Amino acid sequence: MDKRFHPILLRRLGGRTRLRNLTVFLICPRLTPWVFPVWSSVAALNYTISMKNFDALSEQEILALAISLEEEHERVYADFAEGLRQDFPASATVFDGMRVEESGHRRRLIELHRQKFGEHIPLVRRQDVRGFVQRMPVWLVRPLGLDMVHKTAGSMEVETRRFYEKASARTRDAGIRQLLDDLAQEERAHEDRAQELKAEELGPDVQQDEERARRRLFVLQIVQPGLAGLMDGSVSTLAPVFAAALATRNSWDAFLVGMAASIGAGISMGFAEALSDDGSLTGRGHPWVRGAICGAMTALGGVGHTLPFLIPSFHVALIIASVVVIVELGIITWIRHRYMDTPTVSAAMQVALGGALVFVTGVLIGSS
Repeated sequence: MDKRFHPILLRRLGGRTRLRNLTVFLICPRLTPWVFPVWSSVAALNYTISMKNFDALSEQEILALAISLEEEHERVYADFAEGLRQDFPASATVFDGMRVEESGHRRRLIELHRQKFGEHIPLVRRQDVRGFVQRMPVWLVRPLGLDMVHKTAGSMEVETRRFYEKASARTRDAGIRQLLDDLAQEERAHEDRAQELKAEELGPDVQQDEERARRRLFVLQIVQPGLAGLMDGSVSTLAPVFAAALATRNSWDAFLVGMAASIGAGISMGFAEALSDDGSLTGRGHPWVRGAICGAMTALGGVGHTLPFLIPSFHVALIIASVVVIVELGIITWIRHRYMDTPTVSAAMQVALGGALVFVTGVLIGSS
């Protein structure tokens, strides 16, 4: 190992991003490429390993998590009602009613917790427990579309109902089990109500519930992990690949760096996706299937603009790789528009901005 690398520096790099790790590689070409997938995996798994399994929660922690979920849902429904009030007043009224019911659920849970465990309620959040979908905050989505609100509300209620059903099955206390069973039934009613909201916008020609459910599952189990992997692989590997290419002016060296970055990123993202959610509460399918999809798409995203560097002519390889990057970003934009209901222009600008920043970073490092 190069003497310029102090052991403490190497330990710190293990917790940083792949971009910084691979930047160090460019500073010290003699550092072997296989080190970086290990660093990347450690960084990505740092948080997911610290999350707690649902089966390991105590009865007090289950109640505390339920209180946290109901409080979050109450505030989300309030945001939905406010965002829909001008264009869809009937739907806003429905969400106002759902907000009031969620508030009632929270009060019942707090009262039961006070009876069983006292006044102090531990802070247990959904992001601290494996099995929950990480959703975009409502306040970041403006304007609110009825279709997006419908899908979000439906997934929230399905997730919460499954949580109550699974929590009830694990609980031994009769009082806690009774309340959780009652809340599961009430969440089922909310789920049915959320299914009816689309009619206000889409009319009688709306797709059948079964077809919508299949599409929702397809998005949750296939599209979301695949898109996350494709975005990570296509964007995060731009800097190391193009920096190595411009620094060495050698196609083969750039190819080796690109393959190391792509495979390392695929391993990292695959494990991170598989360990972040076991699918028991969200219906997102088997975690290792999602992990395999995410990891494969991550590797594919990086390999796409790495393969052109197999061409011996450096300038030809660089031009083709740049064209492939544009195609990759275009595919990501189309997927986000097609399955995530993101406006085309907005999706294109977001993807282009992220890709451009990473690309410029690689060019600046490689040219220095």
